[in-house]
Amino acid sequence: MINDIMQNTETRMKKCVETFKTQIKKIHTGRISSNILDNIQIKYQAAGTVATPLRYLANIITENPGTLVVTVFDAKMVTLIEKTIIQKSDLNLNISSHGNIIRVSLPVLTEERRHQLIKLVNTESEKTKISIRNIRRSMNEKIKILIKNKMINQDKEYLLQNKIQKSTDTWTKIINKIVENKSTELMHL
Repeated sequence: MINDIMQNTETRMKKCVETFKTQIKKIHTGRISSNILDNIQIKYQAAGTVATPLRYLANIITENPGTLVVTVFDAKMVTLIEKTIIQKSDLNLNISSHGNIIRVSLPVLTEERRHQLIKLVNTESEKTKISIRNIRRSMNEKIKILIKNKMINQDKEYLLQNKIQKSTDTWTKIINKIVENKSTELMHL
């Protein structure tokens, strides 16, 4: 039972941090990666109301550190895909197309834009820390129920709460380190 609580805590906190890392990877640092288009979903008539991930409708490759080439399988969809990328991407991407090929370029990072991106990283990190604290609270509530039902004693309660707090502190430090690294990367391009 105690091991289950700790394992559940660790698993959930790790998942929060992994999600945070995925979000942070989408914030560009002067080098473009195809994963910045991972969240792009295209709604087109043939699919009905279901949105289809862009990677199923086009081949996406990195042409150079600042440009992606999106080769659309169906040339009729180029305009729709362009519009969707512009609408759904918050990265101010430069887009041009020729035939069934769309070139997606990153704008040059200005000092102001770098600070905006750092602010975005900090906002995402705060959301993740809140999620981790919510997990801690949830687990502590489970411990209270166990003690109320006399399934564990107060010594075990104290021990578990300490372990959960240490886990919370550890994951919070990991998040802070990720933020520090990303901020340094953004400022020193």
